[in-house]
Amino acid sequence: MRKIVLAMSMVSMIAFTSCKENASSKINSDNVAEAAVRDEAAKAVPVMSFEKAEHDFGTIEQGTPQETAFKFTNTGNAPLIITDAKSSCGCTVPNPPKDPIAPGESSELLVKFNGSGQNQVTKTITVTANTEKGSEILRIKAFVNPKGAAPLGPVK
Repeated sequence: MRKIVLAMSMVSMIAFTSCKENASSKINSDNVAEAAVRDEAAKAVPVMSFEKAEHDFGTIEQGTPQETAFKFTNTGNAPLIITDAKSSCGCTVPNPPKDPIAPGESSELLVKFNGSGQNQVTKTITVTANTEKGSEILRIKAFVNPKGAAPLGPVK
C-alpha cells in the first residue's frame, strides 16, 4: 500500500511540475493592443452641461399653456445620446432631441406645461442619457392663479 501511495505521489509531482512555462510568453500582443483601444474608448464619456437647471414661469393663469427650452452643451468627448425624458406629472411634456449631439455641440430640450394646478406648482423632468451620471434633473415652477381670480395684492 505504501508503494502505491509513493508511486502516485511521484506521478502527480511530475504532472504538476512539468508545466513551468514562462507566463509572459503566452501574452498575445494583438490582444494587448485591442485592450488598450477598448480602455481608451471607455474613457470617452459625454457630459451634459445645462445653461440652467430650473425655469420659473412666474405667475400664470390656470389653464394657460407655457413652454420653455433648456439649452445644453455636450462638454464631454463622446457623442451624447438622450434615451429618455420623463416628467413627474402628465401636465408637463418634455421633448428631447432625437439625434446624437457631438462633443462641443449644443441643443435644447423643449418642455411644455399645460398650466394646471393651483398656487405654487413645481414639476421635475428626468433626462436619461449615456453620461457618467446616467440622468439629469430639471425643474419648472409657476404660481398658478385660478381662472377668473382677482389679481393678488392690495386693493386701492
